[in-house]
Amino acid sequence: MSVADRVPGVSEYGSVDPAPPSKVTDVELLRKTLIDENEKMFQRMRSVFSLRNKRSDDAVQALCDGFGSGSALLRHEIAYVLGQMQNPSAVTKLIKVLRDEKEHVMVRHEAAEALGAIGDRRAVDTLKEFMSDSQPEISESCEVALDLLALCITDENVDW
Repeated sequence: MSVADRVPGVSEYGSVDPAPPSKVTDVELLRKTLIDENEKMFQRMRSVFSLRNKRSDDAVQALCDGFGSGSALLRHEIAYVLGQMQNPSAVTKLIKVLRDEKEHVMVRHEAAEALGAIGDRRAVDTLKEFMSDSQPEISESCEVALDLLALCITDENVDW
């Protein structure tokens, strides 16, 4: 029995999400709702969680398309769920988000943590680079991400 089966409102990932997943199942329809700047934020969030629950590469791509949104809140949530999904197909986009110094600090912080959760070595150099970022939310998130990534790669203590 998963946490979601035991506790109402808890996702299959063990998180309490700010909106329930959409009942829509078509990835393209969910993507359209996600990127529609005129749609209510609640509906866009529902699309985020429905796409996350699909766990597919096309759902990851649809979520990555959402990084074009004008809402930092939504972009932050997208980075968070990409970390939950742990799908390596998100790594390239998350690296771009982390590198974008014009991006909101909380979106960049969440992108860094998602990279650590995914556990893909392609993120190591970028995470190391931003460990010295002037914004502590970024530098500390990169430190945590590298430690988490080390756990994903090996049981040994890795000195990056």
